[in-house]
Amino acid sequence: MTEFLQQLLNGISLGAIYALIALGYTMVYGVLRFINFAHSDVFMVGAFAGYYLGQHVPAGTIAGGLAVMLGAMVICAILGMSIERLAYRPLRGAPTLNVLITAIGVSLFLEYTGQLVFGATPRTFPQLFPVTTLQIGALSVSSNQLLVIGVALVLMIGLQLIVFRTRIGTAMRAVSLNPNAARLVGVNNDVVISFTFGLGSALAAAGGILYAMNYPSIDPLMGVMPGLKAFVAAILGGIGNIPGAALGGLLLGTVETFVAGSAFSTYKDAIAFAILIVILLFRPAGLLGRFVAEKV
Repeated sequence: MTEFLQQLLNGISLGAIYALIALGYTMVYGVLRFINFAHSDVFMVGAFAGYYLGQHVPAGTIAGGLAVMLGAMVICAILGMSIERLAYRPLRGAPTLNVLITAIGVSLFLEYTGQLVFGATPRTFPQLFPVTTLQIGALSVSSNQLLVIGVALVLMIGLQLIVFRTRIGTAMRAVSLNPNAARLVGVNNDVVISFTFGLGSALAAAGGILYAMNYPSIDPLMGVMPGLKAFVAAILGGIGNIPGAALGGLLLGTVETFVAGSAFSTYKDAIAFAILIVILLFRPAGLLGRFVAEKV
């Protein structure tokens, strides 16, 4: 029973990180109906921003850790809005394939620019927050795990409040539903889309910091596999559905952790993509997604 609870805790912690990345995918898809494959590399930039900012704050302090996380989120929000303005906005209205190829190009650009700027050698991530281990019976709980779950929960609740309780959130939902109608009633679509990219990129930065705290070796290609798994999580929960992305991330992280602790541990990465295939075959809209009839 203790081993089960330990793996469940590990799975929820990992799933919370996947959920934060998946939220960025699902927000952009919900507004623009395309997948921003460069999002996983924004996650990487967030981790490196935390690495460099962490050298200028006291190590292992809550205030310093929060300052680094907020700084990385701001940097990645600016990066996300810049990517939207320079790479995607000129292609608005272009065929989807053009945008998809551009997204892959931006992803490769960030990865190899990262290798040029940061170097290809993995770096050890600094200790931003105080680390302790709580012993609850035979169960060992790391303070980093609790921090990941707590921060992810706060950010998800904050995102829900922004989307459903603010004017910009109302505008985001209006643009998602019908961008032309939203423009006619006075919504500035460019501002809304830019804000969506910035918000999603900030969440990816937080995910990058939290991931690096638990797996403290970072490199310019570190976002590839977590990004792909977060994409699977977004599909699993229902692409374009914010609660679905969170649910998908938690489920995928939990399943992956239990597989990693079994005799099939070498297949833990393959399991994520097997889940994607099954979901696409039997419920293409995802667990919380809805089928929408389209006129042709």
